[in-house]
Amino acid sequence: EIKMTTEIKSPTFPESVADGTIANWVKKEGDSVKQDEVIAEIETDKVVLEVVAPFDGKISKVLKPAGETVLSAELIAEFEKGSISEELEATKVEPLEETEEIEEVAVTEEAKEEVEIENQNEHSSDRNGPAVKKLLKEYDLNPDDIASSGKGGRVTKADVINHLDQPSKEIVQQEIEQHSANQAQANSSERIEERVPMSRLRSTIANRLLTVKQETAMLTTFNEVDLKRIKDLRAKYGKNFEEEHGVKLGFMGFFVLASVQALKKFPLVNASIDGTDIVYHGYQDVGVAVSTERGLVVPVIRDAGNLKITDVERSILDYSDKARSGKLSISEMQGGTFTISNGGVFGSLLSTPILNAPQTAILGMHSIQDRPVAIDGEIVIRPMMYLALSYDHRLLDGKDAVSFLIAIKDQLESPEKLLLNL
Repeated sequence: EIKMTTEIKSPTFPESVADGTIANWVKKEGDSVKQDEVIAEIETDKVVLEVVAPFDGKISKVLKPAGETVLSAELIAEFEKGSISEELEATKVEPLEETEEIEEVAVTEEAKEEVEIENQNEHSSDRNGPAVKKLLKEYDLNPDDIASSGKGGRVTKADVINHLDQPSKEIVQQEIEQHSANQAQANSSERIEERVPMSRLRSTIANRLLTVKQETAMLTTFNEVDLKRIKDLRAKYGKNFEEEHGVKLGFMGFFVLASVQALKKFPLVNASIDGTDIVYHGYQDVGVAVSTERGLVVPVIRDAGNLKITDVERSILDYSDKARSGKLSISEMQGGTFTISNGGVFGSLLSTPILNAPQTAILGMHSIQDRPVAIDGEIVIRPMMYLALSYDHRLLDGKDAVSFLIAIKDQLESPEKLLLNL
């Protein structure tokens, strides 16, 4: 049979991505895989890209081990085309051979039972079937150490499996002693350290944040917002909203639309600096920061100024699912004219978010807390949230930034203004 070898290459990276790093080989060299099954993960500066098997077969050779840098469409492995079903079918032959040999040995034992008993210790391993011999060799086992149930002291496959499932007293004792030694080491004065390389995404985040701190005149202004009207709306219409549109009515949709209306009133907040030029954007692309296991990513809701709250909520839900499963594409995270970061989901009461360059401002949401506030001369309990707006002071003056944040506050405290575009 002639095996066809195919080259496995890294994905073609977008122009904005120079190279990537082999983050993990999901399948190892020699593993059999099915078509479209993920065999490797490549981490770029922005996302993790998956490499899938082009068809059923086997990974014959890994050319780029985990941790190495790869370029766009670079050769990373060699793949041998084949059929997994054929390989599985081939493995079924072995038990049949063992069964046939058992019958043959049984006949021999009936004829030469006395001879077999005399030579039991000397030739016990020779009477074992091919499946048993394979297991003995694979796990480096001595057949004399295994309790046999076969005729004439013969070791069966079930005997080997039972032996592996039930470790001997010596092994158990060794594990107990090892555990005690580890416990003693943990209780000693030695302090353990572990050094691991920083992931590609975390390294990129670190460099970007440091650049923002060094190259912008970042400042933060604060305010607070009363969310009672929005909470009442969600309590009254939340169930009907979900039944009608198939998505929950969350807080983020209100914040995105309130930000869009404020950006339209203050176009300078929606602008960016390019060298010595100011670039005004005639659209509102709002990025929503999402925390994942690999780090912070910011998918962008395109043309948010033309969307309804249902569209915004669907986009947020879809991006959140993609981000946590590593399915976000690079194009979905590129661009953006304004960013919203919600630290409140983690319990943050107040923070100073860092700009998402080259944007001019970023809005920080925080925890909602019932607090006493004075309204019309009376102290009442209201669900309050602190808001933070970090902005680039090179482009925005304090008056502009404060006015912009108050505009968002007014929109949220009077949700009907969002419906009337006021």
